[in-house]
Amino acid sequence: MVLGIETSCDETAAAVVDADFHVISSIVESSIDQHRAFGGVVPELAGRAHVTTIGPVVNRALVEAGLDPHDPEIDGIAVTSGPGLIGSLLVGLSAAKAYALAWGLPFVGVNHLEGHLFAPLLEQPGLEWPLLTLLVSGGHSMIVLQSGPGQHEVLGETIDDAAGEAYDKVARWLGLGYPGGPEIDLLAQQGTAGSLKLPVSMTGPDLDFSFSGLKTAVVRATQRHGDVALADVAASFQRAVCEQLLRKLRSAMEAHDVKGVALAGGVAANSALRAGVEQLARDFAVVAHLPTLEMCTDNAAMIAAAGLYRLGAGAASSLGLSADPNWQLSEV
Repeated sequence: MVLGIETSCDETAAAVVDADFHVISSIVESSIDQHRAFGGVVPELAGRAHVTTIGPVVNRALVEAGLDPHDPEIDGIAVTSGPGLIGSLLVGLSAAKAYALAWGLPFVGVNHLEGHLFAPLLEQPGLEWPLLTLLVSGGHSMIVLQSGPGQHEVLGETIDDAAGEAYDKVARWLGLGYPGGPEIDLLAQQGTAGSLKLPVSMTGPDLDFSFSGLKTAVVRATQRHGDVALADVAASFQRAVCEQLLRKLRSAMEAHDVKGVALAGGVAANSALRAGVEQLARDFAVVAHLPTLEMCTDNAAMIAAAGLYRLGAGAASSLGLSADPNWQLSEV
């Protein structure tokens, strides 16, 4: 069994996962309520929250797994070491090193994005490869071809804002709450897509994304057409985002023979995007791997799963490992 620790942003998380990728326990403590008034995560507040909660969260994860928190019978520790907020990453990494030293265990630094790629294994251990994964979150948007666990190739990614970042910024412009993704998704279900004319971005053959221009287009369009209902603005924006994501994903599926298509990351909870991926799976006669809402958000179970693979491959980290806030998935 492996203990996973995740502190890349505003969630302090710990989990225990066994060698068959079964989640034995998973605890997530979010500090999001401290950030709502600012319309986004405040790095200093997030870091302080991790310092306060990391010990109790790890303790709870071990106890719920039926383990002695003072001397747990586990085989290693996996921790997110990038990408993410540097202050937040350092709290989790320092804790993991301390536990590894105290218990005499190996530990491994895990790429947060690779953790998301392992999430489907936790809910469907028997899934077939290769797999195309659309990873969409507040900081990242990319299409990844996975030939097996730990074997991946980034086919396309955002050249500016990530999809989740665009959701948050548009939500702020519209006077909605934070995080913006759930707010816009809920409101969009009450509106009519196309009521606000928005441009189609990135229509070329490559698989890269761009959402910065769409965000600006929403601002300008609502300034010109102030009479458009808020729900219609949300629906039009959401359709534009999902249209770009799904068009690129369809192109990737046409170019690669895969057994399934998966969603990962925080934006994987979006209802329109989930419906679109399910339709793509039917069109190509492959399996759709849609994570539960618990697996969409940051959690330590996915980090433990990636750590299981890395430790099993003999890739333990040294105690000199540093946090890397800009660690790219393509570098793993």
